[in-house]
Order: sequence, then structure tokens, then C-alpha cells
Amino acid sequence: MSTDERIYIGSKPILAYVTAVITALSRADSVNVMARGRAISSAVDVVEVTKRSFMKDLNVEEISIGTEILGEEGNKRNVSTITIKLSKP
Repeated sequence: MSTDERIYIGSKPILAYVTAVITALSRADSVNVMARGRAISSAVDVVEVTKRSFMKDLNVEEISIGTEILGEEGNKRNVSTITIKLSKP
């Protein structure tokens, strides 16, 4: 049994990721919800919808923010990232 799963947030509907979080928590001890750039707000929405509507006893263990440098040598840019670690009690 895996003890840690990752869910990368993109452009799908919020409830698709909520379902993925619930499924991942049924087979793992903790889940990392990860996003970068414009998807950060969706990641926060996924965690909040999961906590408020489906798993009221869900624990948010850690929230990590950071910056990644993307692009090639002449066209580099900074992109913000977030990782929210969730676990069941």
C-alpha cells in the first residue's frame, strides 16, 4: 500500500479533482495536492470542497509554496507553486 499519493491540478473541473483526492485517500495515508501558476486557486478550491462537503475530518498537515524557473536560456520565467498535504485522521 502506498503511503503518499500526488494529485496534480490542471484545467479539469474542480469535482474531478475532488473525486481523485477521495479515491487516493481511500488507498493511501496521505495525499499531496500540487499545482503551479493559475491552477493554484483551483488547488485551494479542491481542498476546501473536499473538506467542507465530503470529508469533514480531513487534516491539512502542511502547505508549501515555492517558485520554479521554467523556459529556455533566453526565455526564463518564474512560476509559483503550491503543495498541500492532506491526511485522514
